[in-house]
Amino acid sequence: MESEPKDLISLGREVVSFEIEGLRELERGIGPDFERAVKLLLQCRGKIVVCGMGKSGIVARKIAATLSSTGTPSVYLHPGEAAHGDMGMVTEDDVFLAISKSGSNEEITKLLPYLRRIGVRMISITASEGSELARASDIVLFMNVGKEACPMGVVPTTSTTVAMVLGDALAVAAFRSRNFNRDDFARLHPSGVLGKRLSLTVGEMMHSGEGMPVVSVKTLLRDALLEIIVKRLGCTGITDQAGRLTGIITDVDLKRILVKDSSALDRPVEQIMTRDPRTIRKEVLAIDALERMEIDPPGPVTQFFVVDEENRPVGVIHIHDIIRAGIG
Repeated sequence: MESEPKDLISLGREVVSFEIEGLRELERGIGPDFERAVKLLLQCRGKIVVCGMGKSGIVARKIAATLSSTGTPSVYLHPGEAAHGDMGMVTEDDVFLAISKSGSNEEITKLLPYLRRIGVRMISITASEGSELARASDIVLFMNVGKEACPMGVVPTTSTTVAMVLGDALAVAAFRSRNFNRDDFARLHPSGVLGKRLSLTVGEMMHSGEGMPVVSVKTLLRDALLEIIVKRLGCTGITDQAGRLTGIITDVDLKRILVKDSSALDRPVEQIMTRDPRTIRKEVLAIDALERMEIDPPGPVTQFFVVDEENRPVGVIHIHDIIRAGIG
C-alpha cells in the first residue's frame, strides 16, 4: 500500500515530462512558417475564424478568446454547426485557423471546398504535414508532438497542450508586433480583475469631500481624534493656513502619543503631527498605489493622501479600498 502513492506520483511526473518534451519540440520547430502566420494575422482585414472539433475545438475556443483579448478580433466556429449555416460568418476578408492533429477530421475537411471557393486564407495547426487540411492551407504550423501522454498514445494530451501553447505564441507575437499596450488591454477588459488592475485609478476610489478626514494645524488633538473616529480611515490630514497638506496623524500615532503623554489631547496637532506625509496623485493606477504602500521605504503604509498640483488634499485612498476592489 505504501508504494501506491509513489507510483501515482511517478505517473504524474511522467505525464508532465511527456508534455514538456512536446513543448520543447514545438520550440525547436518555430521558424519561418510561424513568422508568416503572424504576419497573415496582422494583415487580416476581417476576423480570425478559429475552428476545431472535439478536444481541438476546446483549444480553438481558448485561442479565439486569447486572440480577441489581445487585440486580434476572433471567433470560434464549430465545424458541425458550420455545415448547417454558421459558415455564413466566414468572409474573404477573414483568416481561417483550423486545428486538427490528424488533419483529416471529416467535419473540418468537408468545409475546405467552400473555403477555397470564397478565397479565404487559411492557417492550419496539425501533426500531419501530408493531410488534406495541410494541403489546403496557405500556412501549416506543424506539431511534432511525439507521443501522447496516455499509455495507449491516443488520448489528446500532449497534442492539445502543444496546440494551446502555439495559439498563445501566435496571439502574443501578434499583439507585441502591433505595440498593444496597457491602455489597449484595459479597453478590451473593462470588467474583472485584469481590467480593474489596468484601468482603475486612485481618483476613482478615493474618499473625498466630506468623507476626507482633514483638520487645520491649530486644531487640538482631541478634536483631531474625533475626526479620525468619525471618518473611519485611520488618520487625519493636517493643513496649513493656505490649505496645503503639511502633516498627518494616524491612529497608530495617537496610541504612541497618548501612552507617553495623556495631556497631549489639549495640544495643537502641529506640535505632534508627522510632517511631510507621503502623498499620491489621483491619476495614478490603484494597483500602482498598492505597490507603493507595500514597498514604502520607511515601512508599509495603509493610506495615502491624494493631493493636487499645489499640494492641497483632494482625497484619501486606503489599502482596504484597493483590496476590496479585488485588485490586490
